[in-house]
Amino acid sequence: MSFTFQPIGTIHSPWKEKFAVPRQPGLIQDGGGELLLLPPYNQPEAVRGLEAFSHLWLLFVFHQTMAGGWRPTVRPPRLGGNARMGVFATRSTFRPNPIGMSLVELRGIRTQKGEVVLELGSLDLVDGTPIVDIKPYLPFAEAVPDARAGFAQEAPPASMPVAFSPQAAQQIAQHGQRYPHLERFISEVLAQDPRPAYRKGEETEREYAAWLLDFNVRWRVDASGTLVTAIERR
Repeated sequence: MSFTFQPIGTIHSPWKEKFAVPRQPGLIQDGGGELLLLPPYNQPEAVRGLEAFSHLWLLFVFHQTMAGGWRPTVRPPRLGGNARMGVFATRSTFRPNPIGMSLVELRGIRTQKGEVVLELGSLDLVDGTPIVDIKPYLPFAEAVPDARAGFAQEAPPASMPVAFSPQAAQQIAQHGQRYPHLERFISEVLAQDPRPAYRKGEETEREYAAWLLDFNVRWRVDASGTLVTAIERR
């Protein structure tokens, strides 16, 4: 038995590539985005009543990694990338079926000019992610305060100090009118130290880069923390 799904919508988010995407939604306050519904699902009737819910479950496809197939065991970043766990005990992207789920805040709904757009809070989804279903979050059924979560009981720490070089600070100032929270956004992303798990704890002059919003952000890590060296408009 097999199934075929069609995307019902597409995500627009600040995350233009997998690298530096937060591990869960809600960790970056300025990391919001939108879900644009696709025909024939872009009908106002299809979202009638949805505005009464504060949060949504989004079911999506890991479209950037699905070609890699699945793996029975993976190395979760939360365990430092050293210990192997069964794929079904993780949120790994390398699954038998490349389907993920994300709990996001619904901030508003726009229905105009033939479009239906859901305005969303902080996301952990790459720009262009295909959405295959939307379900309202039900707190009475799905909030379990005393649940156990194995090796991910608490949110990952965001304790990496972040500083900006004079050049980077000047580049941020140049875009302050359009992106008033750009410095805060970059700081929150890099405070979570998005480097690969096996690089954590290293203090090298190696340069890293990530495409965030419309910018190629470059940084390096030394003994004092993260130093953002350049923010280049793409």
